[in-house]
Amino acid sequence: MLERLLGGLTIERFLAEHWQKRPLLVRGAFPDWAAPPRGSGPPLSPDELAGLACEDEVESRLVSRHAGRDPEYTLRRGPFTEADFARLPERDWTLLVQDCDKQAPDLAAVLEPFRFIPDWRIDDLMVSYATDGGGVGPHVDQYDVFLIQGLGQRRWRIGARDHDPTERAGLELGVLARFEPTDEWLLGPGDMLYLPPGVPHEGVAVGGCMTFSVGFRAPALREMWADLGELLHQGLPETARHADPDLSPARAADRGEIAAAALAQVRAAVRAAFAADDAALDLWFVRFVTEPKPGLAPEPASPPLDPQTVQAELRGGARLARDPRSRLAWVATAAGDLVFAADGVAHPLPATLRPLAVALCEDRGFPPGALRRYLDDPVAVAFLAALCAQGALDLD
Repeated sequence: MLERLLGGLTIERFLAEHWQKRPLLVRGAFPDWAAPPRGSGPPLSPDELAGLACEDEVESRLVSRHAGRDPEYTLRRGPFTEADFARLPERDWTLLVQDCDKQAPDLAAVLEPFRFIPDWRIDDLMVSYATDGGGVGPHVDQYDVFLIQGLGQRRWRIGARDHDPTERAGLELGVLARFEPTDEWLLGPGDMLYLPPGVPHEGVAVGGCMTFSVGFRAPALREMWADLGELLHQGLPETARHADPDLSPARAADRGEIAAAALAQVRAAVRAAFAADDAALDLWFVRFVTEPKPGLAPEPASPPLDPQTVQAELRGGARLARDPRSRLAWVATAAGDLVFAADGVAHPLPATLRPLAVALCEDRGFPPGALRRYLDDPVAVAFLAALCAQGALDLD
């Protein structure tokens, strides 16, 4: 399956030659997505996608292109109604729906072949439907993406990385002002195009078409610094203030100057505040990358489940399943133990529970008896109960 997915390349060769380096076109990467009788078609229909776009908790957008007009592209945000779709013209519009893998859990199977990339880097499955001529204009993404053609055909054009980054003024979309394509392909059902970050590209529907986009999370450094800075800010007491017990008297000639000694004290204080050790930074990062997107956090169990109830239910044959919206990851500590994070909440675990941490991240569901080996371990049971109380795991 992976050889076909990557056009005959091994995972190692794909990562070495293409990942974050250069595009890759793969014909027939998903052969089952061909139209009947050659295949069964994609796992979502245009009507089902429109239904998702009508739901309040789903992030959806509608982009219309108006050739020869200013602005050429207009953007509307969902949720939408059936009447909204009924009023649309026959061509030149695109519906985009984010996080379809979390809204329709069966679609998580589309992400499964891409798990040779660590789970914490996989962001979501976005699905779009476009009528003839529909597209969102030439633009640049700052993350890796696999573009899988579902229904119909889409013409993709890409440009060079050393492009002019200027965007058109007055648009909510980041449409490039100048786009000089270097390559062009027409993709049909089951074809796939991989694009690394920073490659300008444009996709235009040829007739009605659907595209499935597997996007990867690439946190911006300023986003990381802002989150870490807020964490440090919360940890600093009000009594931690600038101090200068060795202050020298200010003279008339230098009262407006911030002296070198004062600057040195400020630099030392700021560096001390950011001098978190590796363990603290690791704990921050595993929490940071598992924070759910706004509106996509699993709902906590009500009432919360205590360890005794979870233990009894699992012994009685209950199933345990991971909430499709939940983000899970873990890190090993220098002492050999683990920190397991679920949706931004950290859970310290002993090294003996590493197989449980691996299983929870690897599998989406656990049939009756699958976790029986852990039910005599009070630490494991308390951990599972905490995840159930958070809503990261559902007990059926």
